[in-house]
Amino acid sequence: MSENKHNYVVIMAGGVGSRFWPYSRESRPKQFQDILGVGKTMIQMTAERFEPVCPKENIFVVTSQAYKDITLEQLPFLSEDQVLCEPMRRNTAPCIAYASYKIGLKDPHANIVVAPADHVILDVPEFQLRVEKALHYAASNDVLITLGIRPNRPDTGYGYIQALNNERLEVLYKVKTFTEKPNEELARAFVLSGDFVWNAGIFVWNAKSIKHAFKTYLDDVDHLFSSVEDKFYTSEESHAIDEIYHQCRDISIDYGIMEHADNVYVMRTDFGWSDLGTWKSLYEQAPKNEEENVLQGNVMAYETFNSIVKTPSDRLVVVQGLENYIVAEYDNVLMICNKDHEQRVKQFLKNAKEQKGEKYI
Repeated sequence: MSENKHNYVVIMAGGVGSRFWPYSRESRPKQFQDILGVGKTMIQMTAERFEPVCPKENIFVVTSQAYKDITLEQLPFLSEDQVLCEPMRRNTAPCIAYASYKIGLKDPHANIVVAPADHVILDVPEFQLRVEKALHYAASNDVLITLGIRPNRPDTGYGYIQALNNERLEVLYKVKTFTEKPNEELARAFVLSGDFVWNAGIFVWNAKSIKHAFKTYLDDVDHLFSSVEDKFYTSEESHAIDEIYHQCRDISIDYGIMEHADNVYVMRTDFGWSDLGTWKSLYEQAPKNEEENVLQGNVMAYETFNSIVKTPSDRLVVVQGLENYIVAEYDNVLMICNKDHEQRVKQFLKNAKEQKGEKYI
């Protein structure tokens, strides 16, 4: 364990997963749910994935104050100092700054991997191998590493990273461009070119490199978190974070730093990754029966094909004559939606809040 004592993991777990409504709710977002029906929640699976990478005391979770108790309940090995509570959502740059500056104060030689709490990784050993290689390289080099997934289809729901094949550091390729969610024609061209990978939103660097990057590209964010470093690991931390978050701008790490820095490298990988951001992505990942249905719950299906039904196990659900549908029930909401129109889920959620009230959110 001594060889990885400087390795740290930051799990980002503050989102509400609105595209997974009604299963993902403000009181219990998808990262705290057993979305895959395997007996473990998404955040538990994420933490478990990093067990060989670093000691458990080096795992930090950044989440909302509202999810502090459920985080400690689902990951009981965490101390309260390892759960970083954001007073409000300010996107990934402030979230990562909070964790990185706090870890850097504890261990100036820290090597840090940042990962969302709600991703699916099918080939865990390959994932662990790649992360450990990236951490090893980041330990002695001033680089900002992002993990890129080799695309197997022109998916318009993911961001893309273009690598420079002629500029390589061992298993890393220098990044040329980032492109957010292209249209289908552009996505097809990206996949055919062979130069692009999906942006997995998983990052690796050392504490010194990421702090220098904040100082260079997001100096206002750097100033705020540097000003409260002496409050970390004290009773004043929560109040100090509350004060600076109100001044912090809402900006992603990709837009704020990764798209501008000249030391960004991508590691091309393929470990069965999905960000599990939508009902369709869950359908694609989950086991299917002979009719290509994903049935989770106490479900009886007749003449039903290419559909996903996820309902409570204490309620018998009978469906007939559906093709290409989502049937999702949780607590007090039942949603039935064509799978090809799943992008409307956020609209359904917004309308439900406005027209029916907070109890359905």
